[in-house]
Parts: sequence; structure tokens; C-alpha cells
Amino acid sequence: MILVQEADFDGAALMRALRDTAGGQAGAIVTFTGYVRDYAPGEPTQTLTLEHYPGMCERELEEIAATARRRWNLAGTVIAHRVGTLHREAQIVFVAAASAHRGDAFRGCEYMIDALKTRAPFWKREALASGKQFWVEQRQADESRTQYWNDTQIPKETP
Repeated sequence: MILVQEADFDGAALMRALRDTAGGQAGAIVTFTGYVRDYAPGEPTQTLTLEHYPGMCERELEEIAATARRRWNLAGTVIAHRVGTLHREAQIVFVAAASAHRGDAFRGCEYMIDALKTRAPFWKREALASGKQFWVEQRQADESRTQYWNDTQIPKETP
């Protein structure tokens, strides 16, 4: 399931839908929820505006999820990402992976959030309480995490 929307999402409902989709194959579901946070100590964030490339964004998120399903024994995946102007502490992203075993679910979930931070066509503009605004640049740490997944062959768990 891939969702890109302005509306907030219900992480518990998304997890239930994933569990229903995975059926009896889901022995583990791992989720990640990301929130708007302060950019830096002492500089409160007022809003974070997320823009995206419609159509292309959803296709890239689906490819990220499909890669996770191919690499690990995943019974299902969910990626939900908000766009528009969000206030501090609002939910931005929800990622979930279901599998028979926790290791595959953890790795699949972690891979998807790492990959979407560098591959999905989202642009973020931060507005601080001071009035300062700027486009958020990709962090080298995020690129390094994506490269780690590209370079590492991690075996699937076996029952």
C-alpha cells in the first residue's frame, strides 16, 4: 500500500490493514513513524512544507517497497507520506513491513525509510519561529545509509 496525501494518517489503522493483507503470514510487523521536529536546538520549527512530483513519487515509493519485498521475506508493506504544510510535531511518514520473522520485518522497514529519504522526489521547506525559511538539503548520513543497503547483501531469514 502506497499513500501520498495531505491528510493525516492513522498508523494503527494502517498497521491493521497490513496485518489483514498479510493474513497468517505475519508473525512480526515493524513500523516507523516520522514527525516534524525542531531543526536545531534553540530554533523552533514553525512549519515544514513538503512538495512532491505526483505520479513519479508514488512510482518510486512502490519500487522501494517492491525492492524490500524482493530482498526480504515480507508478507506486505505500507508507505504513507504526507505532503503540504505541516506544523511541528505533526506526523510526516509511516512505514511498515510484515513478515514471518522479526529480522526481515526490521530490515525491510529500515531499508524503506532509508531509501525513501534519498530516492523519493520530495522537497522540504522549513520555516522557523524566527521567520527564517530554507530548503532542507539531503544529509550525507542519509546518502550513506542508502549506499549501505545497495552495497550489502543481507540473506533472508529462514523459518
